[in-house]
Amino acid sequence: MIETHMDRATRIGKRSIDIAAAVVGLTLTAPLLPLIALAIKVESPGPILFRQVRVGRMLEDRTELFQMIKFRSMRQDAESASGAVWASKRDPRITRVGNFMRKTRLDEIPQFINVLRGEMSLIGPRPERPEFYSRLEAAIPHYSSRTFGLKPGITGLAQVSQGYDETIEDVRSKVMFDHAYAVQTFRFSDWLRSDLRIVGQTLSVMALGRGR
Repeated sequence: MIETHMDRATRIGKRSIDIAAAVVGLTLTAPLLPLIALAIKVESPGPILFRQVRVGRMLEDRTELFQMIKFRSMRQDAESASGAVWASKRDPRITRVGNFMRKTRLDEIPQFINVLRGEMSLIGPRPERPEFYSRLEAAIPHYSSRTFGLKPGITGLAQVSQGYDETIEDVRSKVMFDHAYAVQTFRFSDWLRSDLRIVGQTLSVMALGRGR
C-alpha cells in the first residue's frame, strides 16, 4: 500500500486553510445562494440540494464514508432507469441551470459544509461513490490507497489536470495524479506550493467555465 506520511506542519496547515477557505467561501458566495436555489427550483421539481454517500479517507482500521452535499444539477429521477452511472458529455439528465453550475463549479459550494465537518478537504482526491469503488479497486492497482490518510477534496490535482470521469481508463490516469499529490504532502513547502498551484488552476477553470 502506498501511504501518505503527512508531517505535522502540513497536517495543521492543511486543516487551518480548509477551515479558513470554507468560511470565506461560504461568506463570499452567500448572496448567490438564494439565487441559485431559486433557479434550480424554477427549472425542475425536486430538492435544491443533492446528497450522496461517498468514500472518504482511508485509515489503518477503516475507510470513512460521508454524505456529500452539492446543489442539484440533474433531474430528480436521473438514475431511476439506469442505476448508478457516471455523467457523460452533454448528458441529457443535466438541467440547463445544472450545466451552468457545473461549468463554473458553483454546484460544489455546499461542499464547504463537508469541509467544515472535517469530512473533506479543499484539495485532495476525488470522492468516489461506493457503488463504483469495488469495481475500480479490482481494475486499478493501488486505487484504494489513493485516499490513505488523505481526505477527498472539492478540487485536486487530478480534477484540474483531467476533468470528470467517464470510463475506467479516465480513473486509471487520475490515480497517478492522486498519488503524485500525496507525495507532495511529505514536506510542508512542497505541499504549500502544490496547493497554491491547484487553487490557481481551479479558479481559472471556474472563470473560463471549463468545468463539466
